[in-house]
This record gives sequence, structure tokens and C-alpha cells, in this order.
Amino acid sequence: MITGIVAIAKNYAIGKNEKLPWHYSADLKYFKETTVGNAVAMGFHTWKSIEKPLPKRLNIVLSRSANIENKANVLLLRSKAEVLNLASYLNCDLFIIGGAETYKNFADAIEKWIVTEIPLAVQDASTFMPKDFLDDFEAIETIELADNLRVKIYTRT
Repeated sequence: MITGIVAIAKNYAIGKNEKLPWHYSADLKYFKETTVGNAVAMGFHTWKSIEKPLPKRLNIVLSRSANIENKANVLLLRSKAEVLNLASYLNCDLFIIGGAETYKNFADAIEKWIVTEIPLAVQDASTFMPKDFLDDFEAIETIELADNLRVKIYTRT
């Protein structure tokens, strides 16, 4: 299954200066528990912000032009088609973890969204999700986390 996973502020912000504009340990713990043992695909800017492979996951970095240093559990792919082709061979789920361009690029392939609602609006945010990204999806589950965070799970209708 191809799943988009994102934490989003009330004003649809997801980034500020190529970083997460908040730090909630409950969100990071949930993200880790959800994605460990699976594959995570990200754009090059997200890769640069993380700075190292996420452990116990296949890290797929998507970039048409950038090169990255060879590391265990990291795979550089050049196109959405290559990622989707690889996904058909994986014995695990594929999580699209950002950034905004990568989410947009995979919008038609994402079958499920996991959205952590951040209880604030980020001033001077630089990266946003489109307000209509969940238009073809239906909420099927809500999970309450610590720090007043709520995770909503959506499936394509």
C-alpha cells in the first residue's frame, strides 16, 4: 500500500526553512512506530533536512539531478515511475514522507493518508499542503496522541 504521512498545522503548514516548524515527541514516536519495517520515499530537500537514513526502513530519495553518498538502506531513484515500479516488488508498505512537491507528485498514487493535526498555525511557514489534498478521501479512524495531537487516517473514496 502507498500511504502519505504528514503532520500539518491549522494553516496547512508543513515546513519552515526546510525543517519541521515544531517538535512533538508524540508525533515523532508515532511516525517511527508506523514506518519502521517499511519503505519511506522522500524528496531531496526532505532527505537533506533529515541528514541521515531513518533506521530500520528502506529510505528512497527521489531526485532528478542530485547525487547522494552511498549508504546502507538508502536508494536514490530518479522518477515517480521508478518508485512505483519498485513498490510493486516490496514486501512492505511504501510511505511518502515529503516534502510538498513529493506529496503533489504522488497524489494520484496515494491510497491512504495518515495526517497528524498540529494544534497551531505556523507564522512565516514556507511549505504548505494544498487545502484540497484530502478531497478524494474519507476519514476512517482518529487516534489521540499526547501533546493534544490528533492523528486522522483517511482512505481513498
